[in-house]
Order: sequence, then structure tokens, then C-alpha cells
Amino acid sequence: MRRELGFALTALRKRPLVGLLAWSVPEALPAALSGLAVARAVDDGFLAGRAGVGLAWLGGFLVASAVSAVGSRQVFRRLGELVEPARDDLVRRVVGGALRHAVAGRPEHEAVARLTRQVEVVRDAFAGLIVTVRGFLVTVTGVVIGLLSIDPVVAALVLPAFLLGVGLFLATLGMSAARQRAAVLADERLAAAAGAVLGGVRDVVATGAEEHAAEHVAGPIRAQAAAERALAWVSAVRTLCFAVGGWVPLLALLLAGPWLAGRGLGAGTIMGGLTYVLFGLQPALRAVIAGVGGSGLRFVVTLGRILDATTPPAGPEPVPAAEPAGRELTLRGVTFAYGPHAEPVLRELDLSVPGGDHLAIVGPSGIGKSTLAGLLCGLLRPVGGTVLIGGVPAADLAPDRLAALRVLIPQEAYVFAGTVHANLTYLRPGASADDVTRAVATVGADELVLRLGGLGAELVPATLSAGERQQIALVRAYLSPAPLVVLDEATCHLDPVAERRAEEAFAARPGTLVVIAHRISSALRANRILVLDGTGAALGTHAELRATSPLYRELLGHWQGTDRSVQVG
Repeated sequence: MRRELGFALTALRKRPLVGLLAWSVPEALPAALSGLAVARAVDDGFLAGRAGVGLAWLGGFLVASAVSAVGSRQVFRRLGELVEPARDDLVRRVVGGALRHAVAGRPEHEAVARLTRQVEVVRDAFAGLIVTVRGFLVTVTGVVIGLLSIDPVVAALVLPAFLLGVGLFLATLGMSAARQRAAVLADERLAAAAGAVLGGVRDVVATGAEEHAAEHVAGPIRAQAAAERALAWVSAVRTLCFAVGGWVPLLALLLAGPWLAGRGLGAGTIMGGLTYVLFGLQPALRAVIAGVGGSGLRFVVTLGRILDATTPPAGPEPVPAAEPAGRELTLRGVTFAYGPHAEPVLRELDLSVPGGDHLAIVGPSGIGKSTLAGLLCGLLRPVGGTVLIGGVPAADLAPDRLAALRVLIPQEAYVFAGTVHANLTYLRPGASADDVTRAVATVGADELVLRLGGLGAELVPATLSAGERQQIALVRAYLSPAPLVVLDEATCHLDPVAERRAEEAFAARPGTLVVIAHRISSALRANRILVLDGTGAALGTHAELRATSPLYRELLGHWQGTDRSVQVG
């Protein structure tokens, strides 16, 4: 719990915290004056035959309540200034952790749930915790001041039992947190098991595996039920803590009533003490037990899960990977499958792409072309074999170094809200105006940029067509300093003329070009062509593959029927 509490204390911004504490002072007035007003109104007013004095004391209490309402409003206005920055910090941690794991080849399927559900649970629980603890401290401080004001003996009768109840509750928080954590883990296991079954429900029904699916989720269901029963015992313990801290002070004061009266204390003073217990200490204790025991434990447990998943593991400093020697891409016996029990998409693939080469990759839809592009760029890690960039395993390269070596443009190009210039220079922020203008003209996006209003115009991604987004992304990749460019059907929404201009620009650009081809024209422009057929691969020139690869000849026939602008020799 120390780590979670440390995060909470660090998340508290000084300025809004000072404002919240300052406005808590007027909010404490009713707690401090309630019992005192009753005591003075009874003893000095009504029992003394001076009704005006009694009404004045009660009127003063009403004024204090009005002032307290103003303070409460200001407190809640400043609550968001404390909570929202903490939520933003958590979002950055979750997104950063997910990206680190993905780059390391360990994608987190729980990251979306962590971002959409657990972060919001922490935010709401953090806000509730601040409100509850602050309210408890304000009320107890006011009550203690009030009890000492009416008579220290009354305070001595009330406060020990109250503090004992608070202490007992605090002592149970460790046990409560452990059981709450167990319940969260059980809930996550059940969600994972149920998600796996529901995701494959069609296959379950088709194969008659309903009983097996039921057995798969039965264990997690029983574990979650046991965890919930353990939490029910925690509720019983909390009830005992409230009885000690809330009802024992009241009984002590009532039993000591005759003795207090014998010491000369008036009925109003005793009634004032009872008021502090019934309308001050009891509600405050009830609120803190429910708040800290509920939202507080959810805060600690859920935040702990987030911190466990997003904190980089401690260990020795990583040894820097060797600098790639040259720009050759090499695949040695690469096998890749989407899951431990899935059929491999690529199997024991060997490939060498010299620096400066222009390679086209072709094959039927779904054969693994985009998967190969992800492997070449280090976005996916093979389950077998090695991907080398300049003789260095791509898995050993730091993310920033890997990003400097290659750029991948997928079929669905990414464009963000901002200026045209910002979109084009995203991968090379220091590009000069001449470099940007030259790249736009070379790739063939000059008419688009002019139509958008120039480099300084603001882009609205939703207003761009798929082809326009591709042209923006192509210029961005062309400007990138990365020596390896992979175009994964990055021109599929362009017409053949625009596609040819863009691919010829990249072919003339220094470095290596790999194109996932969707038209025969793209394949014909490459130096070499790799044909994927699901069981193996064939590599060669157009003429070589036409003579040796039946699949390539079949693809040629299909392409010739759809791409009349290209003549195949």
C-alpha cells in the first residue's frame, strides 16, 4: 500500500490542495458549533428563561451552516483540479507501458480495459477518497474543538472509544486490501476466461464443445464467488469497528449522565455532548469506514494493478546493441504465427535484401504479406528464426534506433489534426522549407497541397479521402531520414499514374524500398519479386518467376485482367 499511497500524495498538486484546505475551514464551522450551540441554547437560554438567547445561539448555528455550504461548493470546484491531473498521469503510464510491451513483442490485451475501466475506477475512487478523508478530518477537528469548549470531561468520555474504533478500522485495512485485491484478480481471471469462450462461441457450438467451455469458466466462477464471500466478512468487521467508535461513546456519555450532573454540568452541556456524538462523530466515522473501506480499497488495489503493469522492471542497465553494419535486411529461418496454437503464417523463411534494393512482395490476399512487412520493420517478433538489420537482430535494437532505420506506411494512412507542414515533417521535424517543397513535388502531392491551402493550412483528417491521406503519408515517409521504406499497399487508393510517380520517387530515393504490391505495375517496377504461396516462397526477377512460379503466372493472369494499362513482356 505504500507505493499506492505514495502515488496519491505525489499526485496532489500544491495550489489546488491549499485552496481545498482553506475552504475546508468554513465547512468545519457547523461541526464545531453544533453541540456548543445546543448546550448554550439550553443552559443559558431556554432553561434560564431567556428564550431570545436560546434562539440567538440556534440562529448562529444556522448562519454557520450557510457559510459551510459556500465552503463546500468551493471545495468541490477545486476537487477536479486535484483529480484530473492524476488521471492524466495514469493515462500516460498505461499508454506508455502498452507501447513498451508492444515494441518488446509482448502486446498487452488488457491495456484497453486498463485504460477504459481501471483508470476511471482509480479516478472516481481517488476523488471519493479525498472527499471522504477531508470530510472526516474537518468534522473530527470541529467536534474535538467543540467538545473541549463545552467541557473537557465530556471530551474525555467520548474521544477514547471513538479513537479506538478508528484505530481498529485502520488495523483491518491491510486484510481488507488483500481480500479486495484477491477479488479483483478473480474478476480479471473470470473476464479473461469468459472472453475466450464468448469470442469462440460459434466454434464452441459448431463442435459441440459446450461442456468443455462450461468447465473452462467454472473454476474462475467459483474463485470469484469465494473472493466475494471473503469480502462479506470484511463488511462484518467494519460493522464492529463502527459499534466501538460510534455507539460506545454514546453509551459512555449516557451512563455518565448522573455523575456529570452531580459535578454541576447542565442538561444543555450533556445534550451538546450527545449532539456531537450523534450528528458529528457517528456520521463522520460511518462515512470514513464506507469511503475508505470501499472506494479507498478499490483505489489501492486497482492502482496497484496499473502500477504493476506499467512500471518497468528493475534490473541492470541494458547493454547497448551493436550498431548495424550496412543496411542489408536478412531473414534466417523465420517462422511466425498469431498465437501458440495457430497455424504459422510464415514458415522457415529465408530472405536477403541488400541495401539499396527494390523488392516487391506479392501473393494472394491473406497469405502473410503484411505480416512479413511487420517482421521486416521489427513491429512483430518471429516465433522462430531471426530478423537482422545490418547484421544486428531487430529485437536487440532500441525502439528509437529502430525507428531511425525504417519507416512503414500501411494501407490505411495516418493523418492527424494539425497543419499540412506538421503532418509532412512529423518524421523529420528539422526539414527545411526547400526539402519539404521538393519532396511534395517529387512524390506528386503538389496539387493536393495547393488545394488544401498550402503548407500552413490546417488539416481536418475526416475531410480527406483515402487517397489524399495516402499522399500525405507518402511525402512524410519520403522526407524521413530512415534508409528503409516499406510500403504496405500504401498506394492502393491512388490511380495508376499517381502510384507510378510515387513509387518511382521512392525507387530513386537513396536506401532500400520494399513494396507490398497490389498491382502488376508495382511488381514490374521492382528489381526483384518475392512470391508468397503459404507453404514457401519464390524469389527472382519478373522473367525468372514467370518461367518457374505457377502462382506468379496465375497472379499475372489475374492482374492482366484488371490492369489494362500495363503490358507484360
